[in-house]
Amino acid sequence: MNVKFTRALKVFLTVADCGNMSVAARQLHMTVSAISQQLRKLEEDIGQQLVNRNSRHLSLTEAGRIYYRTSKELLATAQQGQQEIDALLQSPSGELRILAPEGFGGGLLSKPLRQLLQSSERISVAVTLGEGYDDIVASGADLALGFTPVDKEGFKSYQLATWSQVLCVAQSHPLSTESLSHPEQLKEHPFIVYDHLPAHELSGPDDERYLLAHPKLSVNSMQALIQFTVDGLGFAVLPQKEVQHYLANGELVELLPDWQLPDYQVFAVVARAC
Repeated sequence: MNVKFTRALKVFLTVADCGNMSVAARQLHMTVSAISQQLRKLEEDIGQQLVNRNSRHLSLTEAGRIYYRTSKELLATAQQGQQEIDALLQSPSGELRILAPEGFGGGLLSKPLRQLLQSSERISVAVTLGEGYDDIVASGADLALGFTPVDKEGFKSYQLATWSQVLCVAQSHPLSTESLSHPEQLKEHPFIVYDHLPAHELSGPDDERYLLAHPKLSVNSMQALIQFTVDGLGFAVLPQKEVQHYLANGELVELLPDWQLPDYQVFAVVARAC
């Protein structure tokens, strides 16, 4: 509710309760002139005289009595709303709606979601797995997660994390036993990709660059990509954090460790008023 309007309502109610503008002025720490101006402006806005005035006392008109009753209800509602907003700022509550790519449906979100849920008993979270930022407004989401910032009016991007990548293959796959020195040797084997990420460029020991291209299989779920790789369907570029336990127990084997992959970043994007 408009702050000026609620202030005018408070002045009107105080004057009506006191029956005297001087007494009301002392309670509100205002001048009588300022109170008189507030009342006149309120009467002009609603098109009705609210009080009968004389030099010592005032009384409510019929319109004033009706307005007094409804004003109490309006002011109580406004104050309750403000209290709830203030409480929200002090201790966040309500439902947080998150839109994320399909690939986030597994372990990638588990740790941050656990921390969020444990941070406040008043927060609930609804996660919708979708295809991208364009659905933020239409879906009613509070924020969307993705791998690129959004550089256009009406959106703001926040970098959340940086993840390392590793080129690997299943221990059961023939590639795991080959002696590899150059990415060109991978061309005869199936390359599996997560289709939300850009092309993968390797950097060699002598600053040589090699672009991994022509995937044999693409999938829109990172968890499915990891599982396909563990199952031996081909080699893939995977988030190191998500597959370190497979590397540790030998189910996955790192390929070309002397060649480096760039890290990729995770962004939160929110829609904002233009």
